[in-house]
Amino acid sequence: MIKESGKGAVWPAEWRSYRDAVSGVEVRQLTDYQAHSYHLYFTENGWYDGGKKLLFVSDRGNRTNLFSIRLDTGEITQLTDLPCGSDFLSACLNPAGTKAYYKTGKTVVELDMATLGERPLYEGPEGFNVGQLCVSADGRHVLTSLNEDLSHRVRIDLSNGYIGHREVMEARPLSRIIRIPAAGGPAETMVEENDWIGHVNASPIDPHLLTYCHEGPWHLVDHRIWGCDLSTGRTWAIRPRREELEMVGHEFWHADGKRIGYHGFRTDGTGFFGSIGLDNTGEEEVEFAFRNWHAYAEGISQVVVDGKAPLNELIYWRRIGDTYSGPKRLAEHRCSFHVQKVHVHPRFSPDGKQLLYTSDRNGYANLYLLDIPEEANGLPDYENR
Repeated sequence: MIKESGKGAVWPAEWRSYRDAVSGVEVRQLTDYQAHSYHLYFTENGWYDGGKKLLFVSDRGNRTNLFSIRLDTGEITQLTDLPCGSDFLSACLNPAGTKAYYKTGKTVVELDMATLGERPLYEGPEGFNVGQLCVSADGRHVLTSLNEDLSHRVRIDLSNGYIGHREVMEARPLSRIIRIPAAGGPAETMVEENDWIGHVNASPIDPHLLTYCHEGPWHLVDHRIWGCDLSTGRTWAIRPRREELEMVGHEFWHADGKRIGYHGFRTDGTGFFGSIGLDNTGEEEVEFAFRNWHAYAEGISQVVVDGKAPLNELIYWRRIGDTYSGPKRLAEHRCSFHVQKVHVHPRFSPDGKQLLYTSDRNGYANLYLLDIPEEANGLPDYENR
């Protein structure tokens, strides 16, 4: 029962626990509401307040807003009160967890996590779309992309089936990476290209470093993963393609700020996950004989991948010495992947002890959290079926 409405509304705990059907691991379903609820994009940390709370997005009341869940009690609090039509929110936390930033339409807004006070920071220009948000390591800037809006000549519905994905890439829209001062003030253009720029990811350590991608079908894009030094403007390709039509992407930073994680597919259908230094040294890759959808790693110590049907499971590797144990069957997710809101997007907690993911296994997207078993060898082996 809702105690109040709008911003600051509080819901009692909705969570329930069950034993996973394939591994026996205990899984806690954190949300249970007849609307989609999903965590932040997997490159963004949603834990804050010393790990006691988790930021997420939900469509409750036929509107899309930011919410917080207390991980000790399950109590849920509404943090924003946006009108109908806001739909999918791109959101992130600053490194201190004291401010959240979200995009609604072309507007970037700052949210104070303690007072719930809001402040518009930036309004995108006409003719451009604002991309996903992230925050620099020092918390001083919000970083995002601007992409020329081609909807007047290309049918585009990227959140619901990647419609227009190839066509926008081939049109080579004017794109920029911009830096918005968190304290207020005009945004700066840091990079400008005639390529579709997306997935701007700030280094967790160095406020001058970021990665971004050239968006489009992975096997057709000129090159996916790029690095950028904002202090000099230098950009460079990371993890060059090894063979024609090879696919590499879903890049993310390791917590040390020195390496980039990713996954991909070779032309023979082999999947792999890997990591590489910013200067393209120290590449390390592990192959597997099935098709996945996302991958995420806690450094090199543990890795998880998800996949579409028939791979309806989270598959797990743990580093032991110089090799990985696995692949292991960690949990069944049974997610449809029908739209972006219902992508699994697994992410380890900051201490590496838990795994968070989204699934619409029950019809609506909800958040799920499990404890990583201390003994990975006790998990059942994955056998390519």
